[in-house]
Amino acid sequence: MPRKPPPFSQAIQTKLQRARVARLATLDEKCRPHIVPVCFACDGPVFYTAVDRKPKRVAPQRLARLRNIRATPQVALLIDHYDEDWTQLWFILVRGKAKLLPKSAREERARAIRRLRRKYPQYAKRMLPEDAPIVRITPKRIISWGSI
Repeated sequence: MPRKPPPFSQAIQTKLQRARVARLATLDEKCRPHIVPVCFACDGPVFYTAVDRKPKRVAPQRLARLRNIRATPQVALLIDHYDEDWTQLWFILVRGKAKLLPKSAREERARAIRRLRRKYPQYAKRMLPEDAPIVRITPKRIISWGSI
């Protein structure tokens, strides 16, 4: 995968590194929206999120977000910050295409897992297995607003 400089400013990059949670919006085969909170990491021009070992109602491969990505790869990733002081509010909205990384993409999977484990100490403590489903989000458009 070719590497390009991030399509966002240093200020946005800093917010992305510090942000702890995002919301991933997907569409099912009938274009009905589904949104879930996710942990994420940014790696240059792409974002990664994984299915970790937190308790789930179904097996990881049967999760709605993964089914939806297989059916309709267009997604939105919202990273935001709320504060009672509304001058401190901000959001970054990433619209793009998601892809579930195959097991054969060993180098990219390993890089994504390393990034996620560096950002989230829980992942470094066995919450993110090597064989976890990994989603790559390639931005088509990034919109930001607020105190960035």
